[in-house]
Amino acid sequence: MRLPKKTKRYCPNCKKHTEQKLSQASSGHRRSVLKRGSIERARKRGRGRGYGNLGKWGSKPAVTKWKRKTKGTKKTNILYTCLTCKKSTSQREGIRVGKIQLEEKKEKER
Repeated sequence: MRLPKKTKRYCPNCKKHTEQKLSQASSGHRRSVLKRGSIERARKRGRGRGYGNLGKWGSKPAVTKWKRKTKGTKKTNILYTCLTCKKSTSQREGIRVGKIQLEEKKEKER
């Protein structure tokens, strides 16, 4: 989906319509695979290896049909930053889009 880099919209801090810059909100920080308590970390430490009943680290049941991921894309939140007061708001609801492209408006040449 293509969106303009700047738009004019209402700023609740300035209490008037101002020029605002668009950006995509970051998805945040993901924890490591080797975090404390993870099965992968335990396997690296030598747990769940060898013969016999492996207990907690044994074979897991197959994932049911309903637990599989069904959505093709994630919702992306758009962050609006006011260029006068530098405050940012995320008033728009997340859009389910594969990719967001921010591009400048092309003015007509005569």
